Amino acid sequence: MLGWALTFLVIAIIAGIFGFGGIAGASAGVAQILFVIFLVLFAVSMIARAVKGRSVV
Repeated sequence: MLGWALTFLVIAIIAGIFGFGGIAGASAGVAQILFVIFLVLFAVSMIARAVKGRSVV
């Protein structure tokens, strides 16, 4: 998911350089949404791992 966010960020930067403001804005918005989703899932997985702990099997 972080890879997709970075891909959309690069698309937004390239579109902004070439003057495509609408595409740049849309791509930047998608990149922000994907990054936030990534952060939330990362935090949830870290909390779940801390709660679960290590198994001694």
